[in-house]
Amino acid sequence: MALMPKRTKFRKQHRGRMKGLATRGNRVEFGEYGLMSMDYCWLTGRQLEAGRVAASRATNGEARIFIRVFPHKPISAKPAEVRMGSGKGEVEFWAAEIKPGTVLMELGGLTEDKARLAFKRVAHKLPIRVKLQRRLPTT
Repeated sequence: MALMPKRTKFRKQHRGRMKGLATRGNRVEFGEYGLMSMDYCWLTGRQLEAGRVAASRATNGEARIFIRVFPHKPISAKPAEVRMGSGKGEVEFWAAEIKPGTVLMELGGLTEDKARLAFKRVAHKLPIRVKLQRRLPTT
């Protein structure tokens, strides 16, 4: 089942504009390895779920999977061949706003080779370029 909020204060939102680099959620915090985005995008709940399933299958359930983003933004669209006007369309899907540098997913409890293989499988499900990021040593 696709990710979406249980309830929101408002049903619809403006689309807005994405600019700048990620200043929050840009470090690997929970696992040993993370999947970092290199582009801007709206990541849908379905894409996140497909990535989670791919990571789970690639690691045979050995790894701890941490999903670091959540689709809070409602994206609306009008049906095909509808005349202009008559208000904003209904919510089509929910999306997470992704900026370059955002850590999308983390894996813990497995070797680097297995993490690299799992993230390669996940990357095929995502619409953006991503890279593997190691956890920085704490001082």
